Amino acid sequence: MSIPVYTVDAFTDRPFAGNPAAVCLLEAPRDAAWMQSIAREMNLSETAFLVPHDGDGFDLRWFTPAVEVSLCGHATLASAHVLWESDTLGARDVARFHTLSGVLTAARRNGAIELDFPAKEVLATDAAPGLLEALGVEPVFVGRNSLDYLVEVANESVVRGAVPDHARLRRIEARGVILTSRSARTSEGIDFVSRFFAPGSGIDEDPVTGSAHCALAPYWAPKLERTEMTGRQISERGGTVHVRLEGDRVMLGGNAVTVMKGLIV
Repeated sequence: MSIPVYTVDAFTDRPFAGNPAAVCLLEAPRDAAWMQSIAREMNLSETAFLVPHDGDGFDLRWFTPAVEVSLCGHATLASAHVLWESDTLGARDVARFHTLSGVLTAARRNGAIELDFPAKEVLATDAAPGLLEALGVEPVFVGRNSLDYLVEVANESVVRGAVPDHARLRRIEARGVILTSRSARTSEGIDFVSRFFAPGSGIDEDPVTGSAHCALAPYWAPKLERTEMTGRQISERGGTVHVRLEGDRVMLGGNAVTVMKGLIV
């Protein structure tokens, strides 16, 4: 039986920007090895697999070309977009996803899609051996959570100009590394900027990382004295993530655009 697969650009309102994800709509579960093979074939930062969950939303799993991951924002946003676009869900329905990070939801709000994700608080820590040398930056702050290291630097120019040594970063024991600073474009409504590197997960630099904003929102909220902010991930493709901190949850807002539809035969 042929399986529908979509390629969706997430956290953007135009094609060929933001972060592309593949979304596979399955009628029944498939084994992890098969899903990993499909993700390797798609060769995008994440491929999402959706299976109906006993009348209560969908089971959702995410795979990079190399590994399964426990949390992914852009492929969740892409999955919700596909469910509405394909009329699998009604226009006013809330998408419910059962994942390795618990139940996550997506809803349409103010012309965009808003995800309800867990906050991932960052605690100050010593840099892992070789981390700063691999990034080639002077830190203002180094911290980490259960997923990633977060390194704040002096300004946006440092974030933009960083040329990491991905081979050395691959030896860091973490899902990835968030590099961030205050924005130089606050007049344009951008509060902070970031880049995300995850060579250990098979992705040297991720274009736009929703799950990284689960750390960036609680990190920047007290510094900026705001609970609603806009982050810009300044990768080559670039993307915008609107965040709203609500206790131990982070609302991640963005748009998505389908760029390709096909079948896995």
